[in-house]
Amino acid sequence: MNRQKSILSFFHKSTPENRTSGAAQSSIPSFQQADRNIKTVVNPPPPADDVRGTDTPPEKVPRKVLPANFASNTNNSGSSLFESIMHKFIKVDDGETVNQRSQSSNHDSFSKPSPSSSIFTDTNRKGLQKEEAAAFKPVVKAKDNVENFKEKVNHEKEKVNHENMFLVENDDDVTGPETPGMQPLTSSVKRSREDGTKLSSLRDSGKRVRFLDDSLALDMTKKELEVASKFEWLDPSRIRDANGRRPNDPLYDRTTLYIPPEVMRKMTASQKQYWSVKCKYIDVVLFFKVGKFYELYEMDAEIGHKELDWKITLSGVGKCRQVGISESGIDDAVKNLVARGYKVGRVEQLETSGEAKARGANSVILRKLVQVVTPSTNVDGNIGPDANHLLAIKEESNGSDNGSVTYGFAFVDCARLRLWVGSIDDDASCSALGALLMQVSPKEIIYDSRGVSKEAQKAFRKFSLNGSTTLQLTPMRSITDLVNSEIRDLIHSKGYFKGSSNSLDHVLNNREITLSALGGLIGHLNRLMLDEILQNGDIYPYQVYKGCLKMDGPTYINLEIFGNSDDGGTLYKYLDNCVTSSGKRLLRNWICCPLKDAEGINNRLDVVDQLIASPEIVSHIAQHLRKLPDLELLIGRTKSSLKVSSPILLPLLVKVFGSLVKGLRTTLSLLLLLQKEQPLISSLTKVFKLPVLTGSDGLDQFLTQFEAAVDSDFPNFQNHDVTDTDAETLTILAELFLEKASQWFEVVHAINCIDVLRSFAVTSSFSCGTMSRPVIVPTSQSTNKDNGAPVLKMKGLWHPFALGETGREPVPNDMILGENEDGHHPRTLLLTGPNMGGKSTLLRATCLAVIMAQLGCYVPCENCVLSVVDIIFTRLGATDRIMAGESTFFIECTETASVLQNATQDSLVILDELGRGTSTFDGYAIAYAVFRHLIEKVNCRLLFATHYHPLTKEFASHPRVTMQHMACAFKSKSDTFSKQDQELVFLYRLASGACPESYGLQVALMAGIPEKTVNIASKASQQMKKSIGKNFRSSEQRSEFSTLHEEWLKTLMSMAQIGDCESFDDDVMDTLVCLQYELKTSFKSGK
Repeated sequence: MNRQKSILSFFHKSTPENRTSGAAQSSIPSFQQADRNIKTVVNPPPPADDVRGTDTPPEKVPRKVLPANFASNTNNSGSSLFESIMHKFIKVDDGETVNQRSQSSNHDSFSKPSPSSSIFTDTNRKGLQKEEAAAFKPVVKAKDNVENFKEKVNHEKEKVNHENMFLVENDDDVTGPETPGMQPLTSSVKRSREDGTKLSSLRDSGKRVRFLDDSLALDMTKKELEVASKFEWLDPSRIRDANGRRPNDPLYDRTTLYIPPEVMRKMTASQKQYWSVKCKYIDVVLFFKVGKFYELYEMDAEIGHKELDWKITLSGVGKCRQVGISESGIDDAVKNLVARGYKVGRVEQLETSGEAKARGANSVILRKLVQVVTPSTNVDGNIGPDANHLLAIKEESNGSDNGSVTYGFAFVDCARLRLWVGSIDDDASCSALGALLMQVSPKEIIYDSRGVSKEAQKAFRKFSLNGSTTLQLTPMRSITDLVNSEIRDLIHSKGYFKGSSNSLDHVLNNREITLSALGGLIGHLNRLMLDEILQNGDIYPYQVYKGCLKMDGPTYINLEIFGNSDDGGTLYKYLDNCVTSSGKRLLRNWICCPLKDAEGINNRLDVVDQLIASPEIVSHIAQHLRKLPDLELLIGRTKSSLKVSSPILLPLLVKVFGSLVKGLRTTLSLLLLLQKEQPLISSLTKVFKLPVLTGSDGLDQFLTQFEAAVDSDFPNFQNHDVTDTDAETLTILAELFLEKASQWFEVVHAINCIDVLRSFAVTSSFSCGTMSRPVIVPTSQSTNKDNGAPVLKMKGLWHPFALGETGREPVPNDMILGENEDGHHPRTLLLTGPNMGGKSTLLRATCLAVIMAQLGCYVPCENCVLSVVDIIFTRLGATDRIMAGESTFFIECTETASVLQNATQDSLVILDELGRGTSTFDGYAIAYAVFRHLIEKVNCRLLFATHYHPLTKEFASHPRVTMQHMACAFKSKSDTFSKQDQELVFLYRLASGACPESYGLQVALMAGIPEKTVNIASKASQQMKKSIGKNFRSSEQRSEFSTLHEEWLKTLMSMAQIGDCESFDDDVMDTLVCLQYELKTSFKSGK
């Protein structure tokens, strides 16, 4: 009631007595003059839980807000009211006091608002209002500014009549002097609401008026504020790491900070707590718990201001910039910063203020860094189908001239508690490293900044594939300071991987470089406070090319397997009809490693056949899968929570365990349903191993016990109210449940396989074109070199996703490479055609069909016969990587070098316009040499697209080459039928023979180049053909006598000089066989 009366009295009009009291009477003009010179600042009070920290002074007793004429009504003739309270607004350095207050006799007016004050006028004020006021905390270190401050006050005294003015406090922008930063933050929404109602809020509410709103900005320039807000040792020109190294030092450690000892000695206890942690985690955004708030300081405050729109304020000592958030908002703040790619740590209070005081009057609350969350180790929230991988790389040169290197690697999925280790041998092209990066798709890579070559660092960026999140590269001074024997001792002493099904020696495979990479990963996880990942995690060996169809890094990019530069279709998106997140992850793993075993491929195809034939079963499977949570993550969370007893986390852990049990019940129900479906279940068990489900030892009965326990102890597990016995109960249940962890993982893997195979069936049934089951020819039946194997035959082939968004029906084409039922067929296709005619699309479609076939999926064609491909190589498109220092031609040669060094007879090689990145003659020479090597030395399945038409003459009669081109036609724009009115039309159809030209001028017109310019180009083209054509005249004459014929002739001449026929080697005999075949073919054709 008293408070209500106080509020009502605020609005009462003043009585005549009050209007005439005071030393000086107010007038209308004086009020208007004051109103023009005064900025009114009104802010509501902070919330009740506005806690300032542990070592700040307690909140002062509420005091009155005095009117300006209060002092003039007294009999004292001392200093003015402003001078009497000015010491509250100015912090003076130790040893220095403010001069005696001014004895000015003029008490009639005050200055305009200073940087540390705010003035409010009200001519209708009846009397004083009592308002609660928090303890004022100094803002400005005023040693050098006191005199300027007083001069401004005196200069403005005559401008404002002080009778109806109130000095009011504002604690928005001030913080306590003892902690690194004390001021809690008002949300941006609340600030905007306050800013819009500053003038009206005083009359509309009883909340106190505040001052100092952005006061520093009124008195300081931006440059002055930036200089004043930084400590000297944080200045970029002075910053050093813990070892005193500057950023330009090659050994500079970006994770540490040097703080001068004399600075640390002058800090308060809480400041020392903060900076002693921050100097070891300078790369981490560090939230510091103060009371019921989490605060960010200095450079972290800038991040909070930039990313979260938090308002920066200044603390007293050291001019430390600060932002903050209450306890209720910390989880969202951490989540948002991690989503933006930041590493975020939390320094928590280990005791209450009462417990700290019990230890001593001057004791400071104990605090400790308890958590560091990074994008690559995040396990909270909805992670989605993409796995978060943290990858550690160790490089070791083999000392050879060809630039061969070995990479040891280790990566972790913290959410699923799984680690993988392995090693790969690579060359200077880093193609194998690229394959690893594309398969793992890490969110962060840690590497030894001195031990990793520039080529490898370029590959990190070149093959990064992580969606919207930028790949974090974390160079370290040393990936590990431990030798391998010490790493082993550390693993055994701390009990890392003790529950893993694989032994450490088994996964390391006697590769010391792998152990070094694992040591680096362990050290990094220790720094992030993630020991439980190592103690509870499973460790597995990882092979980049584990008996599967090999694709290097450039192939993943060129075929648009996972990414598209135009954000268009990819093979992963096309095949992804999975329902569960874990199913999507398995699909990605399958695409990275297509099978090379004909039997395994056919086992998957059998399941897809049966699912396509039983749409009702597909529907039932989908219904069950939609009910499933992410079981892999729930099992990982359950394993990591065995030793957690925090009452804060218990509700979450109860929810996790309850969701896991209910999800596994849905999974077992689906598997038990499928067991009744024959022959489907027989085909499924050939794809994955299924544990015993029924019977006394079956998982069905075992799970029933846990369902009963959850229903009994945690009936409302989604929103459970924690009791004292819950921690013990949950621990016992989790330990018993995880006794069969390996069998539960088999169940989850089985359901993931079912999800992926169902996705293949859906893709095969609902594609826009014809899909068919491929016929896989075992490698053992196609290894006879003389019989022309291997084979690739596809009728009606179309690209599965290239034209999907345009709405045009794909144009099917036939592709035949290798042995055919009609007899021998060349394995090489030399493809020509106009620009934009569809050559690259056809090449990609061929590779994608092979990948889909070896995944166990239907392929986009009418029928397909395929012998298993061991490696796919691609050289497609004209791209450069300027930031990596790689030109278009350099990339061409790098990718081509990998083909020449590693291709085999069973490989599929795609080369598109090789040699176009350099001069015409150099480009043609390279294309000629590479093409000839592949068809005569490797003799693999080869698709070679080119605009070098002399190649078609050079190899026109080669028995291992067939000529085809992408057809086109000319359509008249008018009835005149003149040559100028002809428009080029692309037919996207594969036709026999070579294309007469590339029609580049017509494409130039279509692209918008002026017709006048094109006509000039046409004349220049004719002249160049006449002058340069003679350089290729020998090629025109070779249409009936190829390079291979020339080799045969040389061989026959050398054979004529051999007297003993027994000295003929295999190459000579092969030449005679080929010559015999060529002669027979010529006679049959009537030549």
